[in-house]
Amino acid sequence: MVKSITAILIAAALLFGLGIFEWFYVEREFDAFGDELETLYDKTEEGRANGEDAKAVQTSWETRKERLHIWIPHNDITRLDDYMAEVVRLIAEQNYALALPKLEILMHLTECLPATYRPAVENIF
Repeated sequence: MVKSITAILIAAALLFGLGIFEWFYVEREFDAFGDELETLYDKTEEGRANGEDAKAVQTSWETRKERLHIWIPHNDITRLDDYMAEVVRLIAEQNYALALPKLEILMHLTECLPATYRPAVENIF
């Protein structure tokens, strides 16, 4: 009986620890990506962004998503991929008016998505 209770408590502590690690890791990755998007947004708003700037942010996202696939569902990653690809094309074509709303969507997603992976009651039940 004592062994069972100990094993249950150890498993619960491990799950809790992993949940906390996931929370901080996903939050940190999206914060860094959000900062890159804000910089690209500012350059786009000023009309100084070029295809290389957008491609650099996309490459950064590609690197991050390799690590984030472990923690977040494929659908969320695909949604970010789609918007990022559109932004790269629009900025390369210097169509800043259409790129700005897409960047705003991406920035909003980088703020909202990490909250869905926090160990909170609404995310557990």
